[in-house]
Amino acid sequence: MDHSRVPVLEALQEFRRRGDVAYGPPGHKQGRGTDPRVAEILGMDVFRSDVLSLNGLDDRRQSQGVLEQAQELMADAVGAEQAFFSTCGSSLSVRTAMCSVAGPGEKLLVSRNAHKSVIAAVIINGMEPVWVHPKFDAERHMAHPPEADDVRNGLREHPDAKGMLLITPTDWGTCADVRAVADACHASDVPLIVDEAWGAHLPFHDGLPVWGMNADADLVVTSVHKMGGAIEQSSVFHLQHDRVSPTVLKQREDLLGTTSASTLIYAALDGWRRQMVEQGHDLLDAALHRAERVRARLRELPGLKVMGGEVVEEDLAAEFDPLKIVVDVRDLGISGMQAAEWLRANCHIDVGGSDTCRISASITHADDEETEKLLVESVRSLVERADSIERRPAVHLPEPGVLEAEQAVLPRDAFFGPAEQVPAERAVGRIAAETISPYPPGVPVVAPGEVITAAVLDYLRSGVAHGFLIPDAADSSLETLRVVARP
Repeated sequence: MDHSRVPVLEALQEFRRRGDVAYGPPGHKQGRGTDPRVAEILGMDVFRSDVLSLNGLDDRRQSQGVLEQAQELMADAVGAEQAFFSTCGSSLSVRTAMCSVAGPGEKLLVSRNAHKSVIAAVIINGMEPVWVHPKFDAERHMAHPPEADDVRNGLREHPDAKGMLLITPTDWGTCADVRAVADACHASDVPLIVDEAWGAHLPFHDGLPVWGMNADADLVVTSVHKMGGAIEQSSVFHLQHDRVSPTVLKQREDLLGTTSASTLIYAALDGWRRQMVEQGHDLLDAALHRAERVRARLRELPGLKVMGGEVVEEDLAAEFDPLKIVVDVRDLGISGMQAAEWLRANCHIDVGGSDTCRISASITHADDEETEKLLVESVRSLVERADSIERRPAVHLPEPGVLEAEQAVLPRDAFFGPAEQVPAERAVGRIAAETISPYPPGVPVVAPGEVITAAVLDYLRSGVAHGFLIPDAADSSLETLRVVARP
Protein backbone atom coordinates (compact mmCIF):
# COMPACT_ATOMS: atom_id res chain seq x y z
CA MET A 1 0.00 0.00 0.00
CA ASP A 2 1.07 3.59 -0.55
CA HIS A 3 1.93 4.80 2.94
CA SER A 4 2.79 8.27 1.72
CA ARG A 5 -0.98 8.78 1.54
CA VAL A 6 -2.87 10.23 4.51
CA PRO A 7 -6.55 10.10 3.55
CA VAL A 8 -7.91 12.00 6.55
CA LEU A 9 -5.32 14.76 6.36
CA GLU A 10 -5.75 15.02 2.59
CA ALA A 11 -9.54 15.33 2.93
CA LEU A 12 -9.10 17.93 5.65
CA GLN A 13 -6.69 19.89 3.49
CA GLU A 14 -9.18 19.75 0.61
CA PHE A 15 -12.03 20.91 2.87
CA ARG A 16 -10.01 23.92 3.91
CA ARG A 17 -8.94 24.62 0.30
CA ARG A 18 -12.56 24.64 -0.90
CA GLY A 19 -13.55 27.01 1.87
CA ASP A 20 -16.80 25.18 2.59
CA VAL A 21 -19.21 26.97 4.91
CA ALA A 22 -20.95 24.57 7.29
CA TYR A 23 -24.46 25.11 8.69
CA GLY A 24 -24.20 22.34 11.25
CA PRO A 25 -21.89 21.43 14.14
CA PRO A 26 -19.45 22.44 15.45
CA GLY A 27 -21.04 25.70 16.49
CA HIS A 28 -17.83 27.69 16.35
CA LYS A 29 -17.92 27.13 12.56
CA GLN A 30 -14.23 26.47 11.94
CA GLY A 31 -13.18 29.23 14.29
CA ARG A 32 -15.42 32.06 13.11
CA GLY A 33 -17.10 32.17 16.50
CA THR A 34 -14.11 31.32 18.64
CA ASP A 35 -13.28 33.74 21.43
CA PRO A 36 -9.93 35.31 20.44
CA ARG A 37 -8.71 34.80 24.02
CA VAL A 38 -9.22 31.06 23.54
CA ALA A 39 -7.64 31.03 20.10
CA GLU A 40 -4.62 32.85 21.48
CA ILE A 41 -3.88 29.87 23.70
CA LEU A 42 -5.14 26.94 21.63
CA GLY A 43 -4.35 28.30 18.17
CA MET A 44 -6.90 29.02 15.46
CA ASP A 45 -5.84 26.00 13.38
CA VAL A 46 -7.36 23.68 16.00
CA PHE A 47 -10.76 25.16 15.26
CA ARG A 48 -10.23 25.36 11.48
CA SER A 49 -9.53 21.63 11.52
CA ASP A 50 -12.46 20.73 13.76
CA VAL A 51 -14.71 19.34 11.03
CA LEU A 52 -17.46 16.75 10.97
CA SER A 53 -16.44 13.49 9.35
CA LEU A 54 -19.82 13.24 7.61
CA ASN A 55 -20.81 16.19 5.42
CA GLY A 56 -17.39 17.62 6.11
CA LEU A 57 -14.51 15.34 5.25
CA ASP A 58 -16.86 13.06 3.36
CA ASP A 59 -20.34 13.38 1.88
CA ARG A 60 -23.58 11.92 3.21
CA ARG A 61 -22.97 8.64 1.36
CA GLN A 62 -19.32 8.43 2.54
CA SER A 63 -18.48 7.93 -1.13
CA GLN A 64 -14.80 8.74 -0.68
CA GLY A 65 -14.37 6.22 2.13
CA VAL A 66 -11.87 8.53 3.82
CA LEU A 67 -11.86 6.85 7.22
CA GLU A 68 -11.95 3.34 5.76
CA GLN A 69 -8.88 4.08 3.64
CA ALA A 70 -7.00 5.43 6.67
CA GLN A 71 -7.89 2.35 8.72
CA GLU A 72 -6.78 -0.01 5.96
CA LEU A 73 -3.42 1.76 5.84
CA MET A 74 -3.08 1.45 9.62
CA ALA A 75 -3.82 -2.29 9.51
CA ASP A 76 -1.24 -2.78 6.77
CA ALA A 77 1.35 -0.76 8.69
CA VAL A 78 1.15 -2.92 11.82
CA GLY A 79 0.40 -6.32 10.30
CA ALA A 80 -3.22 -6.58 11.40
CA GLU A 81 -6.03 -7.91 9.25
CA GLN A 82 -8.26 -4.98 10.20
CA ALA A 83 -7.91 -1.77 12.21
CA PHE A 84 -10.57 0.57 13.55
CA PHE A 85 -9.99 4.05 14.96
CA SER A 86 -11.56 5.15 18.25
CA THR A 87 -11.76 8.71 19.52
CA CYS A 88 -12.72 7.91 23.10
CA GLY A 89 -9.36 6.64 24.35
CA SER A 90 -8.46 3.07 25.17
CA SER A 91 -10.53 3.21 28.34
CA LEU A 92 -13.60 2.89 26.14
CA SER A 93 -11.88 0.74 23.52
CA VAL A 94 -11.00 -1.91 26.10
CA ARG A 95 -14.59 -1.92 27.36
CA THR A 96 -15.77 -2.38 23.78
CA ALA A 97 -13.33 -5.23 23.20
CA MET A 98 -14.43 -7.03 26.35
CA CYS A 99 -18.12 -6.63 25.48
CA SER A 100 -17.39 -8.06 22.05
CA VAL A 101 -16.20 -11.32 23.58
CA ALA A 102 -18.32 -11.88 26.71
CA GLY A 103 -21.91 -10.87 27.39
CA PRO A 104 -23.97 -10.49 30.58
CA GLY A 105 -23.51 -13.42 32.92
CA GLU A 106 -20.69 -14.91 30.83
CA LYS A 107 -17.18 -15.48 32.13
CA LEU A 108 -14.04 -13.69 30.99
CA LEU A 109 -10.53 -14.24 32.33
CA VAL A 110 -9.15 -10.84 33.35
CA SER A 111 -5.71 -9.91 34.59
CA ARG A 112 -6.32 -8.41 38.05
CA ASN A 113 -3.69 -5.68 37.61
CA ALA A 114 -6.14 -4.05 35.21
CA HIS A 115 -6.92 -0.35 34.97
CA LYS A 116 -10.21 0.87 36.46
CA SER A 117 -11.63 1.09 32.93
CA VAL A 118 -11.56 -2.72 32.81
CA ILE A 119 -13.50 -2.95 36.07
CA ALA A 120 -15.97 -0.50 34.55
CA ALA A 121 -16.50 -2.86 31.60
CA VAL A 122 -17.18 -5.76 33.96
CA ILE A 123 -19.77 -3.65 35.78
CA ILE A 124 -21.44 -2.22 32.67
CA ASN A 125 -21.71 -5.53 30.85
CA GLY A 126 -22.55 -7.73 33.81
CA MET A 127 -19.96 -10.34 32.91
CA GLU A 128 -18.43 -12.60 35.54
CA PRO A 129 -14.70 -11.90 35.90
CA VAL A 130 -12.34 -14.78 36.52
CA TRP A 131 -9.39 -12.92 38.00
CA VAL A 132 -5.95 -14.04 36.91
CA HIS A 133 -3.58 -12.65 39.47
CA PRO A 134 -0.38 -10.96 38.32
CA LYS A 135 3.10 -12.10 39.22
CA PHE A 136 3.92 -10.03 42.28
CA ASP A 137 7.41 -8.67 42.84
CA ALA A 138 7.76 -8.35 46.62
CA GLU A 139 11.12 -6.54 46.51
CA ARG A 140 9.87 -3.81 44.18
CA HIS A 141 6.26 -3.99 45.40
CA MET A 142 5.22 -4.24 41.76
CA ALA A 143 2.74 -6.35 39.81
CA HIS A 144 4.05 -7.92 36.60
CA PRO A 145 1.76 -9.57 34.02
CA PRO A 146 0.49 -13.08 34.77
CA GLU A 147 2.12 -16.08 33.16
CA ALA A 148 0.71 -18.46 30.58
CA ASP A 149 0.34 -21.26 33.15
CA ASP A 150 -1.93 -19.02 35.22
CA VAL A 151 -4.11 -18.45 32.15
CA ARG A 152 -4.06 -22.13 31.26
CA ASN A 153 -5.15 -23.05 34.80
CA GLY A 154 -7.91 -20.45 34.72
CA LEU A 155 -9.28 -21.86 31.47
CA ARG A 156 -9.07 -25.40 32.82
CA GLU A 157 -11.05 -24.44 35.95
CA HIS A 158 -13.54 -22.37 33.93
CA PRO A 159 -14.02 -24.13 30.57
CA ASP A 160 -17.04 -21.92 29.88
CA ALA A 161 -14.91 -18.75 29.90
CA LYS A 162 -15.24 -16.80 26.65
CA GLY A 163 -11.68 -15.48 26.47
CA MET A 164 -8.88 -13.64 28.24
CA LEU A 165 -7.96 -9.99 28.72
CA LEU A 166 -4.22 -9.45 29.22
CA ILE A 167 -2.58 -6.15 30.17
CA THR A 168 0.91 -5.74 28.68
CA PRO A 169 3.08 -3.71 28.87
CA THR A 170 2.22 -2.53 32.37
CA ASP A 171 2.50 1.11 33.39
CA TRP A 172 6.06 0.28 34.46
CA GLY A 173 7.05 -1.34 31.16
CA THR A 174 7.11 -5.01 32.15
CA CYS A 175 5.62 -7.39 29.59
CA ALA A 176 3.91 -10.75 29.38
CA ASP A 177 4.86 -13.68 27.18
CA VAL A 178 2.03 -12.79 24.81
CA ARG A 179 2.58 -15.68 22.42
CA ALA A 180 2.48 -18.25 25.23
CA VAL A 181 -0.74 -16.72 26.59
CA ALA A 182 -2.21 -16.69 23.07
CA ASP A 183 -1.30 -20.35 22.66
CA ALA A 184 -3.02 -21.15 25.97
CA CYS A 185 -6.18 -19.34 24.87
CA HIS A 186 -6.22 -20.83 21.38
CA ALA A 187 -5.78 -24.34 22.76
CA SER A 188 -9.19 -23.75 24.36
CA ASP A 189 -10.43 -22.04 21.18
CA VAL A 190 -11.06 -18.70 22.88
CA PRO A 191 -9.68 -15.29 21.89
CA LEU A 192 -6.96 -13.30 23.56
CA ILE A 193 -7.60 -9.58 23.97
CA VAL A 194 -4.50 -7.54 24.74
CA ASP A 195 -4.81 -4.17 26.44
CA GLU A 196 -1.61 -2.82 24.90
CA ALA A 197 -2.37 0.82 25.70
CA TRP A 198 1.35 1.46 26.34
CA GLY A 199 2.46 -0.38 23.20
CA ALA A 200 1.49 1.63 20.11
CA HIS A 201 5.17 1.98 19.20
CA LEU A 202 5.98 -1.73 19.42
CA PRO A 203 5.34 -2.69 15.76
CA PHE A 204 7.95 -0.30 14.46
CA HIS A 205 11.27 -1.51 15.95
CA ASP A 206 12.60 -5.00 16.63
CA GLY A 207 14.49 -3.77 19.71
CA LEU A 208 11.17 -3.34 21.51
CA PRO A 209 8.99 -6.02 23.14
CA VAL A 210 6.90 -8.20 20.88
CA TRP A 211 3.87 -6.56 19.26
CA GLY A 212 0.59 -8.30 20.12
CA MET A 213 -0.42 -8.98 16.52
CA ASN A 214 2.97 -10.60 15.85
CA ALA A 215 2.48 -12.75 18.95
CA ASP A 216 -0.84 -14.12 17.63
CA ALA A 217 -3.24 -12.12 19.84
CA ASP A 218 -6.74 -11.85 18.37
CA LEU A 219 -7.60 -8.28 19.35
CA VAL A 220 -5.14 -5.61 20.46
CA VAL A 221 -6.09 -2.16 21.73
CA THR A 222 -3.48 0.61 21.68
CA SER A 223 -3.46 4.17 23.01
CA VAL A 224 -1.52 6.06 20.37
CA HIS A 225 -1.38 9.17 22.55
CA LYS A 226 0.70 7.37 25.20
CA MET A 227 3.87 6.30 23.37
CA GLY A 228 2.96 7.42 19.86
CA GLY A 229 2.48 10.76 18.17
CA ALA A 230 -1.29 11.28 18.20
CA ILE A 231 -3.30 13.58 20.46
CA GLU A 232 -5.11 12.54 23.66
CA GLN A 233 -7.97 10.03 23.30
CA SER A 234 -6.43 8.48 20.15
CA SER A 235 -7.00 4.73 20.22
CA VAL A 236 -6.98 1.89 17.70
CA PHE A 237 -8.48 -1.61 17.62
CA HIS A 238 -6.30 -4.15 15.77
CA LEU A 239 -7.95 -7.40 14.76
CA GLN A 240 -6.92 -10.72 13.22
CA HIS A 241 -8.21 -14.31 12.96
CA ASP A 242 -11.90 -15.17 13.27
CA ARG A 243 -12.41 -15.56 17.01
CA VAL A 244 -13.69 -11.98 17.39
CA SER A 245 -16.27 -10.88 14.87
CA PRO A 246 -15.49 -7.50 13.29
CA THR A 247 -19.23 -6.94 12.90
CA VAL A 248 -19.83 -7.51 16.61
CA LEU A 249 -16.85 -5.30 17.48
CA LYS A 250 -18.23 -2.46 15.34
CA GLN A 251 -21.69 -2.83 16.87
CA ARG A 252 -20.33 -2.76 20.42
CA GLU A 253 -18.21 0.28 19.58
CA ASP A 254 -21.28 1.99 18.14
CA LEU A 255 -23.16 1.18 21.34
CA LEU A 256 -20.52 2.65 23.65
CA GLY A 257 -18.69 5.19 21.51
CA THR A 258 -19.45 8.75 20.59
CA THR A 259 -21.53 9.79 17.57
CA SER A 260 -19.48 13.00 17.40
CA ALA A 261 -16.05 11.58 16.63
CA SER A 262 -13.21 14.08 16.48
CA THR A 263 -11.62 14.61 13.08
CA LEU A 264 -8.60 16.02 14.93
CA ILE A 265 -8.01 12.56 16.41
CA TYR A 266 -8.55 10.76 13.11
CA ALA A 267 -6.12 13.11 11.39
CA ALA A 268 -3.48 12.71 14.09
CA LEU A 269 -3.73 8.90 13.89
CA ASP A 270 -3.44 9.01 10.12
CA GLY A 271 -0.36 11.25 10.19
CA TRP A 272 1.33 9.23 12.93
CA ARG A 273 0.96 6.03 10.90
CA ARG A 274 2.68 7.65 7.92
CA GLN A 275 5.49 8.98 10.12
CA MET A 276 6.12 5.58 11.67
CA VAL A 277 6.14 3.71 8.38
CA GLU A 278 8.51 6.19 6.78
CA GLN A 279 10.73 7.16 9.73
CA GLY A 280 9.67 5.07 12.73
CA HIS A 281 12.63 2.70 12.91
CA ASP A 282 15.21 5.48 12.89
CA LEU A 283 13.23 7.65 15.33
CA LEU A 284 12.74 4.79 17.76
CA ASP A 285 16.36 3.69 17.37
CA ALA A 286 17.45 7.15 18.53
CA ALA A 287 14.97 6.99 21.40
CA LEU A 288 16.29 3.59 22.52
CA HIS A 289 19.87 4.85 22.63
CA ARG A 290 18.71 7.94 24.50
CA ALA A 291 16.88 5.86 27.09
CA GLU A 292 19.95 3.72 27.70
CA ARG A 293 22.07 6.83 28.25
CA VAL A 294 19.53 8.21 30.73
CA ARG A 295 19.33 4.90 32.56
CA ALA A 296 23.13 4.63 32.80
CA ARG A 297 23.49 8.17 34.15
CA LEU A 298 20.76 7.74 36.73
CA ARG A 299 22.35 4.53 37.96
CA GLU A 300 25.40 6.58 38.93
CA LEU A 301 23.35 8.60 41.42
CA PRO A 302 23.20 7.45 45.08
CA GLY A 303 19.93 6.35 46.62
CA LEU A 304 18.28 5.29 43.35
CA LYS A 305 17.43 1.87 41.96
CA VAL A 306 16.84 2.05 38.23
CA MET A 307 14.90 -0.86 36.77
CA GLY A 308 15.97 -2.50 33.54
CA GLY A 309 16.46 -5.88 31.93
CA GLU A 310 17.16 -7.54 35.26
CA VAL A 311 13.40 -8.07 35.74
CA VAL A 312 13.59 -10.42 32.76
CA GLU A 313 16.76 -12.11 34.02
CA GLU A 314 15.05 -12.65 37.38
CA ASP A 315 12.17 -14.37 35.53
CA LEU A 316 9.66 -11.79 36.75
CA ALA A 317 8.63 -10.61 33.29
CA ALA A 318 9.01 -11.95 29.76
CA GLU A 319 10.24 -8.61 28.38
CA PHE A 320 10.81 -5.01 29.42
CA ASP A 321 10.19 -1.88 27.38
CA PRO A 322 13.53 -0.03 27.55
CA LEU A 323 11.83 3.28 26.75
CA LYS A 324 10.40 3.25 30.28
CA ILE A 325 12.73 4.84 32.84
CA VAL A 326 11.57 3.42 36.18
CA VAL A 327 13.36 4.68 39.29
CA ASP A 328 12.80 3.43 42.86
CA VAL A 329 13.38 6.37 45.24
CA ARG A 330 12.64 4.77 48.61
CA ASP A 331 16.29 4.83 49.68
CA LEU A 332 16.08 8.63 49.53
CA GLY A 333 13.58 8.46 52.39
CA ILE A 334 10.68 9.65 50.25
CA SER A 335 7.93 8.13 48.15
CA GLY A 336 7.58 8.28 44.40
CA MET A 337 4.61 10.60 44.84
CA GLN A 338 6.74 13.04 46.85
CA ALA A 339 9.49 12.83 44.25
CA ALA A 340 6.99 13.63 41.48
CA GLU A 341 5.63 16.61 43.42
CA TRP A 342 9.13 17.95 44.13
CA LEU A 343 10.22 17.61 40.51
CA ARG A 344 7.13 19.45 39.31
CA ALA A 345 7.42 22.27 41.85
CA ASN A 346 11.19 22.77 41.65
CA CYS A 347 12.24 21.64 38.17
CA HIS A 348 9.00 22.11 36.23
CA ILE A 349 9.04 18.59 34.86
CA ASP A 350 6.13 16.17 35.06
CA VAL A 351 7.07 12.50 35.31
CA GLY A 352 4.84 9.97 33.63
CA GLY A 353 3.91 8.00 36.74
CA SER A 354 4.52 7.69 40.44
CA ASP A 355 3.44 5.54 43.34
CA THR A 356 4.55 4.68 46.84
CA CYS A 357 7.93 3.38 45.69
CA ARG A 358 8.95 4.92 42.37
CA ILE A 359 8.64 7.37 39.53
CA SER A 360 8.65 6.65 35.82
CA ALA A 361 9.45 8.69 32.73
CA SER A 362 8.68 7.66 29.16
CA ILE A 363 11.25 8.36 26.46
CA THR A 364 9.66 8.63 23.02
CA HIS A 365 10.66 9.63 19.51
CA ALA A 366 9.81 13.21 20.53
CA ASP A 367 12.68 13.52 23.02
CA ASP A 368 15.95 15.23 22.16
CA GLU A 369 19.27 16.15 23.79
CA GLU A 370 17.64 18.97 25.73
CA THR A 371 14.91 16.84 27.31
CA GLU A 372 17.43 14.06 27.97
CA LYS A 373 19.71 16.43 29.85
CA LEU A 374 16.81 18.06 31.70
CA LEU A 375 15.54 14.73 33.01
CA VAL A 376 18.94 13.60 34.28
CA GLU A 377 19.79 16.95 35.87
CA SER A 378 16.38 17.24 37.51
CA VAL A 379 16.65 13.79 39.10
CA ARG A 380 20.20 14.67 40.18
CA SER A 381 18.80 17.76 41.93
CA LEU A 382 16.15 15.59 43.58
CA VAL A 383 18.85 13.29 44.97
CA GLU A 384 20.86 16.25 46.26
CA ARG A 385 17.85 17.89 47.90
CA ALA A 386 15.99 14.81 49.13
CA ASP A 387 16.95 15.46 52.76
CA SER A 388 15.04 18.75 52.64
CA ILE A 389 11.76 17.10 51.63
CA GLU A 390 9.34 16.82 54.53
CA ARG A 391 8.82 13.24 55.71
CA ARG A 392 5.27 11.95 55.60
CA PRO A 393 3.63 9.03 57.43
CA ALA A 394 4.78 5.73 55.94
CA VAL A 395 2.47 3.71 53.71
CA HIS A 396 1.86 0.25 55.14
CA LEU A 397 2.75 -1.91 52.16
CA PRO A 398 0.90 -5.24 52.29
CA GLU A 399 2.26 -8.69 51.57
CA PRO A 400 1.55 -9.87 48.02
CA GLY A 401 -1.26 -12.26 48.89
CA VAL A 402 -3.16 -9.60 50.80
CA LEU A 403 -4.20 -7.90 47.59
CA GLU A 404 -5.87 -11.06 46.22
CA ALA A 405 -9.33 -10.33 47.57
CA GLU A 406 -12.29 -12.72 47.63
CA GLN A 407 -14.93 -11.97 44.97
CA ALA A 408 -18.17 -12.54 46.90
CA VAL A 409 -20.74 -11.26 44.38
CA LEU A 410 -20.69 -10.07 40.78
CA PRO A 411 -19.24 -6.56 40.40
CA ARG A 412 -22.38 -5.37 38.58
CA ASP A 413 -24.68 -6.61 41.37
CA ALA A 414 -22.54 -4.97 44.04
CA PHE A 415 -22.24 -1.66 42.19
CA PHE A 416 -25.91 -1.25 41.25
CA GLY A 417 -27.49 -3.01 44.22
CA PRO A 418 -28.59 -1.52 47.55
CA ALA A 419 -25.62 0.04 49.32
CA GLU A 420 -24.78 1.99 52.45
CA GLN A 421 -21.95 4.23 53.59
CA VAL A 422 -20.34 2.94 56.79
CA PRO A 423 -17.42 4.08 58.95
CA ALA A 424 -14.15 2.54 57.77
CA GLU A 425 -13.69 0.41 60.90
CA ARG A 426 -17.07 -1.20 60.27
CA ALA A 427 -16.29 -1.94 56.60
CA VAL A 428 -13.93 -4.83 57.33
CA GLY A 429 -15.56 -8.08 56.25
CA ARG A 430 -18.19 -6.25 54.20
CA ILE A 431 -18.59 -6.42 50.42
CA ALA A 432 -17.43 -3.34 48.53
CA ALA A 433 -20.03 -1.50 46.44
CA GLU A 434 -17.49 0.88 44.88
CA THR A 435 -14.13 0.92 43.14
CA ILE A 436 -11.17 2.25 45.14
CA SER A 437 -8.20 3.11 42.92
CA PRO A 438 -5.16 5.08 44.07
CA TYR A 439 -4.45 7.30 41.09
CA PRO A 440 -2.17 7.20 39.19
CA PRO A 441 -1.84 4.52 37.93
CA GLY A 442 -5.52 3.80 38.52
CA VAL A 443 -5.41 0.07 39.23
CA PRO A 444 -8.21 -0.72 41.72
CA VAL A 445 -7.11 -2.08 45.07
CA VAL A 446 -10.77 -2.82 45.81
CA ALA A 447 -13.37 -3.63 43.16
CA PRO A 448 -17.13 -3.90 43.64
CA GLY A 449 -18.11 -7.31 44.94
CA GLU A 450 -14.81 -7.95 46.73
CA VAL A 451 -14.57 -8.49 50.47
CA ILE A 452 -12.78 -5.67 52.28
CA THR A 453 -10.04 -6.91 54.59
CA ALA A 454 -8.34 -5.17 57.51
CA ALA A 455 -4.95 -5.33 55.77
CA VAL A 456 -6.23 -3.75 52.55
CA LEU A 457 -8.03 -1.04 54.49
CA ASP A 458 -4.90 -0.32 56.53
CA TYR A 459 -2.85 -0.04 53.33
CA LEU A 460 -5.33 2.33 51.69
CA ARG A 461 -5.85 4.56 54.72
CA SER A 462 -2.13 4.81 55.41
CA GLY A 463 -1.76 5.74 51.76
CA VAL A 464 -4.34 8.51 52.07
CA ALA A 465 -2.46 9.85 55.10
CA HIS A 466 0.69 9.88 52.97
CA GLY A 467 -0.92 11.52 49.96
CA PHE A 468 -2.80 8.96 47.84
CA LEU A 469 -5.48 10.42 45.57
CA ILE A 470 -8.64 8.28 45.56
CA PRO A 471 -10.86 9.95 42.95
CA ASP A 472 -13.43 7.19 42.46
CA ALA A 473 -14.45 6.42 46.06
CA ALA A 474 -17.61 8.08 47.35
CA ASP A 475 -15.52 9.38 50.26
CA SER A 476 -12.00 10.12 49.03
CA SER A 477 -10.74 10.43 52.62
CA LEU A 478 -11.75 6.78 53.21
CA GLU A 479 -13.18 7.75 56.58
CA THR A 480 -16.23 5.89 55.30
CA LEU A 481 -16.68 3.25 52.61
CA ARG A 482 -19.59 2.30 50.39
CA VAL A 483 -20.57 -1.33 50.96
CA VAL A 484 -23.35 -3.68 49.90
CA ALA A 485 -26.33 -3.23 52.20
CA ARG A 486 -27.24 -6.16 54.40
CA PRO A 487 -30.72 -7.67 53.96
